[in-house]
Amino acid sequence: MWLAFKYVIFALLAILVNMGVQHLTSVVYAGFLELYVSMAAGTLTGLVVKYLLDKRFIFYDQTIGLRQMSEKFFIYSAIGGITTLIFWGFEISFDWIFETKRMRYLGGVIGLIIGYWTKYQLDKRIVFTPKSGSGR
Repeated sequence: MWLAFKYVIFALLAILVNMGVQHLTSVVYAGFLELYVSMAAGTLTGLVVKYLLDKRFIFYDQTIGLRQMSEKFFIYSAIGGITTLIFWGFEISFDWIFETKRMRYLGGVIGLIIGYWTKYQLDKRIVFTPKSGSGR
């Protein structure tokens, strides 16, 4: 139960970082492909925050060494690419259907919630396995 609570709190934190960076990016840059530029900026920052929290406090990963950590981050990011399609699909759909930033962000949050649930299921089976340095 404690693990689920921590995961939800960290997911909410990553969502806030992602949506905050998206909003700031949209304020600073309102030009060509603004939606996609802001989504990319939010996704990258959210990815790093979520990885660091998951690695340390959810999966208790003990991987050391630049090579091993880089490999793990690459796999984590690749799986994140799959779940990002869910997130972006919702955000782009809400933007297209409702044509307001508020609804666009709501779509993004819904997509992130679904994506993070899916990502946890994949990460515990593929990225942070006991043989890969996890302390679990």
